[in-house]
Amino acid sequence: MTQKNENNKNDLIILSAVSETEEGQRLDRFLASKTAFSRSRISVLIKEGCVFKNGLPVDSADKKVRVSEIYGIHEPEPVPAEPLPERIALDIAYEDDDLLVINKPAGLVVHPAHGHHSGTLVNALLAHCAQSLSGIGGVARPGIVHRLDKDTSGLMVVAKNDLTHQGLSEQFAVHSLERCYKALVWGLLSPQSGEIETQIGRSRLNRQKMAVLKEGGKYAKTLYKTLQIFEGGLFSLVECSLKTGRTHQVRVHMTHSGHPLLGDAVYGKTPKNAKNLPDFVKNFPRQALHSYKMSFIHPKTGRTLRFESLLPPDMQNIVESFSEE
Repeated sequence: MTQKNENNKNDLIILSAVSETEEGQRLDRFLASKTAFSRSRISVLIKEGCVFKNGLPVDSADKKVRVSEIYGIHEPEPVPAEPLPERIALDIAYEDDDLLVINKPAGLVVHPAHGHHSGTLVNALLAHCAQSLSGIGGVARPGIVHRLDKDTSGLMVVAKNDLTHQGLSEQFAVHSLERCYKALVWGLLSPQSGEIETQIGRSRLNRQKMAVLKEGGKYAKTLYKTLQIFEGGLFSLVECSLKTGRTHQVRVHMTHSGHPLLGDAVYGKTPKNAKNLPDFVKNFPRQALHSYKMSFIHPKTGRTLRFESLLPPDMQNIVESFSEE
């Protein structure tokens, strides 16, 4: 039995409590039997944080349900099949007939998804490039060759046609592009420069996170170099050069090394010895990560293009505030 407010089809669907005969079923199987959703759809909704047990989000489709537990599902609004053009200002570092290099601000989502149906980089690109991006890389992600997290700032390259998209995608696949990030991390890495090599895959404890795995996952390699040290090693500015391109690679590798990024609420937390730092440092509102350098071969001209981007004001403010005179 389900309960639903018929005045709003996107309201929370409340399911009846788990009975004794239902106890021990997998959560996705139980929910599929109670709703019109498939098990695969249930799994997606769980990953998106739309399934609740006794009012709290659940994070695993294969957990066993128990007697008297009450589950709810929030069905998100459907994402339009094709993003619509929107006039959103873009910081364009380079543009020609085949591609653009964008300096993405923190806070800008790259492509439409649950909770972000508009106001994304894709919406802005469709307006800027008219219909030249239509279908390139798929209608939901036209022109997008790679992505940055919403709260990561810096350089991205976008393809304007199929030939360029294919050429850039191949360079990403074989990791022949240069991509370097600057990050503010807690503590001081030892040694101060080196490399981190691990396997990265979905966390077995939280499927919405990535993690370093002992078995499985994909090979990931990051070269790092400490650029500046602040407050006697309380936090540092680090350059990270990607030799592979795994999801959240810099964030996962820095946390794995014991030095999570400032502001990274997913992979780290503020250390206790930072309590005397000003709020704009210890409560930095996003992961302090900036894609500052990129180079690649232009798929059409064969020329090597190189770009650098200055630190955004929020990160630069920290660097300047704690740099020695």
